[in-house]
Amino acid sequence: MKKINYYKIAMGVAILFLIVFLIMLLTGNVAKSGPALIGFFVLSSFGVKGYDVLKGYTFTAWVFAGVTTAMFFPQPFISIGSFKLKLLVVPLIQIIMFGMGSQMSLKDFTGVLKMPKGVILGVTSHFFFMPLMAFLITIVFNFPPEIAAGIILIGCTPSGMASNVMAFIARANLALAVTIGATTTIISPFLTPLLMKLYGGQYIKVELLKMMLDIFDMMILPIIAGFIFNLFNDNRETRRVKIIQMLGFFSVILIASILTMIYRDYNFAEFLLVLAKSIGIFFILPIIVAEIFRYYMKGDKKAMSEILAFLSKFGIVLILAVTAAPGRDALLNIGVLMLVLSIFHILTGFLFGYTVGRLFKLPEQDRRVLAFETGMPNGGLGSGLAMQMGKIATVGLGPLIWGSLMNVVGSILANYWQVRPPKNQKENVPETEPEK
Repeated sequence: MKKINYYKIAMGVAILFLIVFLIMLLTGNVAKSGPALIGFFVLSSFGVKGYDVLKGYTFTAWVFAGVTTAMFFPQPFISIGSFKLKLLVVPLIQIIMFGMGSQMSLKDFTGVLKMPKGVILGVTSHFFFMPLMAFLITIVFNFPPEIAAGIILIGCTPSGMASNVMAFIARANLALAVTIGATTTIISPFLTPLLMKLYGGQYIKVELLKMMLDIFDMMILPIIAGFIFNLFNDNRETRRVKIIQMLGFFSVILIASILTMIYRDYNFAEFLLVLAKSIGIFFILPIIVAEIFRYYMKGDKKAMSEILAFLSKFGIVLILAVTAAPGRDALLNIGVLMLVLSIFHILTGFLFGYTVGRLFKLPEQDRRVLAFETGMPNGGLGSGLAMQMGKIATVGLGPLIWGSLMNVVGSILANYWQVRPPKNQKENVPETEPEK
């Protein structure tokens, strides 16, 4: 008896949902067509697993399912009772960044020394091209100020985690991709506010120190917490190395607390309270969690990766949905144009990064990395910063659209390159795919 292929059945039903949606769209029943489109994306996220050429689009389908649900049924994503769901954006980003840090260590930054040319070109290409092109787009198309600011904001963020996944699929130099991504993230508290002030200051007020602190809070400190977790979960380093690294991590937390004191004009007692809170959450708690994890799960890194991958994917989908819901009306008015421009921005970023790699005679694997690391910014951070500005319904639209579509565009390019392996490919691709 032939085994039932549930993936293909799910895909077949998904296509039926899509046909129903198109019929309702053409007959003018747009308002009632939401469940059909949502059903298409949800079933597609399962069905694509049955096709080798489509497997890489599972997460993309979930992204569109979340955003589509928020567009047709926005209220559940705006508030539950008196609780505003937008308040979840920052904690979710912190969890995602913790997950990223927990899969890394300081050794990942040794790639800067091993591959300085590729890292410098990748970091420079990203922070030069993406903000500049975003600025030119806003000038040409004359968007409302806060919408324009959101487009520039997404251009000023560091490269996102998804770029590493695309590099893996594309058979690129994954070690270089991880190093460039980590480097852009670490320097983002300084470059992102400066670039946003330079290009976006004419559209909205940009407080440099506040934005720097927001990035520290959302990205750097959670990543450090992840580093600490990994340090104690692996438990491979000597006591001396652990002490040195922990002193370094404590120094970063201390600096962030001092900057908070300066910005908030806190007295010494308030500073100590802020410092104690940060030490408890980002310094001590990761050690406790690591020890608990080692005791109950025997340090099973695969299980940890699967848990964090699920939380990261769930978090990204929820962030995009929570961002889409309050900006629904504005998105319907200018959404099509922004969709086209986001694809243009991402594609030109890919082209610029690849061309820079070619001009500087980098190998094919490295050129592919520069393409993804240049053209794929961190949409989650952009949404978080828009939330911290109190403008998630307007400034948050750029990060929402770019964050949704870069996975689609990136997946298409990555799958194209996957079946065209570069000549003399380096043996640096791990056995397992990095988590999104």
